[in-house]
Amino acid sequence: MAQPDQAQIYSQLTSIFHDLFDDDSIVLTPETTAQDVEDWDSFNHINLIVAVEAKFDIKFKTAELEELHNVGHLVQMIERKLAAKG
Repeated sequence: MAQPDQAQIYSQLTSIFHDLFDDDSIVLTPETTAQDVEDWDSFNHINLIVAVEAKFDIKFKTAELEELHNVGHLVQMIERKLAAKG
């Protein structure tokens, strides 16, 4: 199966955000951070990571998650994980 491109990853992430935060008005950009999304707290951050891992069938290391600064960085990490999976 072909790896999703960046646009597809953003589309899938947007769907996860809409479901998790129950807010269909969320528009993700590379610069989007937790401060930009209402209710994106530490608890929902864990739920978000679990949902992303399940959606893309990948696993993040704790150290990687500590480096996350914004959605763009998350997308890059997803791309790297998927590429490494082949």
